[in-house]
Amino acid sequence: MTECTQQTFHFAEHFSRRVEAGFTAGQVSSDGGALLLRQTNRKINLLPRLAACFTDQRVQSQVKHSLNEMLNQRVYGLALGYEDLNDHEQLRQDPLMSVLAGRRDLTQPMAGKSTLNRLELTGHNPRYHKISYSTEKLDRLLSDLYIESQAREPARIILDLDSTDIPLHGHQPQRFFHGYYDGYCYLPLYIFAGDQLLAARLRPSNIDGAAGSLAEVQRIVEQLRQKWPEVKILLRADSGFCRNELMAWCEQQPVPVDFLFGLARNPRLEKMIRKQMYQAQREYLQTGKAARVFTEFRYQTHQSWSRARRVVAKAEYLEKGCNPRFVVTSLRGDQFHGRMLYEQVYCQRGEMENRIKEQMHLFAYRLSTEQMESNQLRLYFSAIAYTLTEALRRLALKGTEWAQAQAETIRLKLFKIGVLVRVSARRVLLEMSSSYPWKDIYARAFDALRC
Repeated sequence: MTECTQQTFHFAEHFSRRVEAGFTAGQVSSDGGALLLRQTNRKINLLPRLAACFTDQRVQSQVKHSLNEMLNQRVYGLALGYEDLNDHEQLRQDPLMSVLAGRRDLTQPMAGKSTLNRLELTGHNPRYHKISYSTEKLDRLLSDLYIESQAREPARIILDLDSTDIPLHGHQPQRFFHGYYDGYCYLPLYIFAGDQLLAARLRPSNIDGAAGSLAEVQRIVEQLRQKWPEVKILLRADSGFCRNELMAWCEQQPVPVDFLFGLARNPRLEKMIRKQMYQAQREYLQTGKAARVFTEFRYQTHQSWSRARRVVAKAEYLEKGCNPRFVVTSLRGDQFHGRMLYEQVYCQRGEMENRIKEQMHLFAYRLSTEQMESNQLRLYFSAIAYTLTEALRRLALKGTEWAQAQAETIRLKLFKIGVLVRVSARRVLLEMSSSYPWKDIYARAFDALRC
């Protein structure tokens, strides 16, 4: 190793100039932009509150790696693109990562892969039971962060519900084959308010797509109403969540909770809009352009619904033929007419797919432990890493070209900056690349995050 460090490598000349390389630069990191994440954490006080969701029963006088440091190391690692615990065998020597983790002695290595793995196997493992976490506290933390981010009471809070598949490649617990996704997978439930994540619940795939959603919605609505008793709340989701249990609960609330759900097409519904479909077809044949005709009616299923509800139908004719769509809602027609309800309210839920994609950019799919509780903890870690990145985007990148950038883009363009690290007794000096092309955005983000 010493010989390699001192060796100089000679490459082909570049226009009469010698090209030499060597491992002689000292301590260098590729994550210079991560300091903005650190400032974001200080702004919203996220990671200290994350640590408060854990219980550490280790003998503290014998502890080399504190709980705070390990949690910081894990969350920052995910945000910076280090998906595997094996990556921390090298990262533990990185002084910049030590600064992020809050380690006092930067000359000593941080936790390695085995130590971090024991952190993730905590609570319900007979071998690793000294550290445990509270799902109730973690769930509440995500909702608290959303509430605190609002400067004033929102006019209306839209809660988007959706599930996704996380493929499994081993023999994880509660592993089932899902016919729709054609593979073994988990089926986590996500709930967002805009870009902000309020719930991430891991579930097996041998259940209905809406299973457990009512309990999550009840918890979140109760927390929101504690802060804003009269705030208007709308649940929005696709047809997988169009269940009588969820709709009936919304209708029974003292302060109503509205809903807007997709409704799966069936022959009975299609028969009810036959006239509108003919009208859309005639318009398409006359203009050659896609045609839409909206209508609405009261509808009740033969067995599953307890009452008739308002259904808005879109009779659409495209080049490929008929494309009818239906939504069911508790919103009144005098407030939201059919076209507006569908095009301006319901269709906006498509943005949630981008937010779920960002969870995968932060490695929410890495659920390979042999305990469901440990895999749920990994899902929480990815959710916290997303929350930290989203807070930076919302607080520091507003008005810039990256105001709507996804987490992966922010990581590649803003976090991955080459930096030379110099550590002395009094300071840590980080000398970033002079050729970094987005210095202005970095400086603007830093100013926005000053506490």
